[in-house]
Amino acid sequence: MAPINPVNIDFSSLNLVTLAPMLVTLIGALVILIIDLIKKDLDKSLYVTLTILTLFIAVGAVLSLNLNERGLFDTILIDGVAILGQLIILIGSMLFIPLALTKKRFHEFSYPEFFALFLFMIFGFQFMVSSDNLILIFIGLETASLALYPLIAMHNTRASIEAAIKYFTMGAMAAGFFAMGAAVIYGVTGSVELAVVADVLKSRMSEAGILIPVVGGALLLLVAIGFKVSLIPFHMWTPDVYEGSPAPLAGYMSIIPKIAMMVVAVRFFNIYLDLDIVSVKNLIIILAIVTATLANMMALVQGDVKRMLAYSSISHAGFIMVALALDSLKGYSSIFLYYGLFLFTNLGAFAMLWVSRRKAKLFHDRFHHPYEKFAGMIHKAPIAAVIMAIFMLSLAGVPPFSLFWGKLYVLSAIVDKGYYLVALIMALNSAIAVYYYLKLIVYMFLKPADKDKEEVTIYANRALSLEVVIGFAAFVTITSIFYIEPLMKFITDLVKSSGLV
Repeated sequence: MAPINPVNIDFSSLNLVTLAPMLVTLIGALVILIIDLIKKDLDKSLYVTLTILTLFIAVGAVLSLNLNERGLFDTILIDGVAILGQLIILIGSMLFIPLALTKKRFHEFSYPEFFALFLFMIFGFQFMVSSDNLILIFIGLETASLALYPLIAMHNTRASIEAAIKYFTMGAMAAGFFAMGAAVIYGVTGSVELAVVADVLKSRMSEAGILIPVVGGALLLLVAIGFKVSLIPFHMWTPDVYEGSPAPLAGYMSIIPKIAMMVVAVRFFNIYLDLDIVSVKNLIIILAIVTATLANMMALVQGDVKRMLAYSSISHAGFIMVALALDSLKGYSSIFLYYGLFLFTNLGAFAMLWVSRRKAKLFHDRFHHPYEKFAGMIHKAPIAAVIMAIFMLSLAGVPPFSLFWGKLYVLSAIVDKGYYLVALIMALNSAIAVYYYLKLIVYMFLKPADKDKEEVTIYANRALSLEVVIGFAAFVTITSIFYIEPLMKFITDLVKSSGLV
């Protein structure tokens, strides 16, 4: 038998520097598991510290990366979009994880596995935003999703287990649509590398009948992205999953998984927008308008603040999605600015719900956070009421709070492209949203508290770590006016370096 020659692999093409942020996160997760195997029942603050340290080192690794480098045999792409995506994911995670140090912590925070799964999830999201290979994006998506499902279920209540099952079911459907869409694209172009896909499509678009499979693949991937970003009509899981999850984790899910999938959408649909395939552009705009409008309508009739914030996050996703269809530097830049500002405001609002959470459902048989529970909050917890009001005003887009600038840049990008009717519709949606945000403020400041339940609704779930996180989020929300211009320049320079426009 003739000897088998081994395949020559050029390991220099791994370019491990490009993998450094992801490897840091992966090693951090493995270290936590190994420590738990060696020594049980250690103080769980150790795992919180290790997780924060891991994330801090990963942020440093991201900032040290060189632009437009490739690694892992050219499947990893480190461009400006990848760096922005990783920074938002890591900073959002650093803001979330200190909540595990609260005195009245949820029991899942006492398990080392929680922190290991959390880092595995971040590892998956990092791969999603740092690759233009559809197979690797899919692997990153599934890695993150399979870690997130048990994080929800570990809360170990009937509602959280139901939420995990619903999220798993919808996640499986999204994965199926993503795989089918990628298969169609591969069948048409012979590649899963988005750069190659773009070149092949440019050369073949003049062929008869090619548009049908090309648009079909885009539709399948748009459905997958719609499930993950919570676009209507693929949003069904969102309110129930957020309701069944701990409030801070719900706030985290409303941002981090969505920015990861939005980066994938930017990379993929940029190909179609550059080819000027009008049907795909119009479909994205229509989905965005429908999502923003119907989600606002549903948020108006909610009796629970947590579900209101869930529908609110769906509406915000629709608002941001319009910027994707613009195929402009300002449009793409406004996506990252919006999510960067939304991160602090929305996570802070959900964390405030944790402050007020009680196991007993005193005001409603099902919900923990009905509006009535917040009546008279200004008298029982004036600082908490003011901070929550700041978050609500920011979400409503009231100047000078942070999200006003995000909405302003998105609307400016829409107007610059000449979509005046779309800009008007989105502005009207923002005006409608003011009502349900102000509704909570009215309850907190103007409605009298229920005298029979006033003593047992004191906002006592407090700890230094919780106060620091909420205080920092409120500080960023209030002072955003002073750093918007340099932040937007930083984002614009990175997006421009990616060569999207």
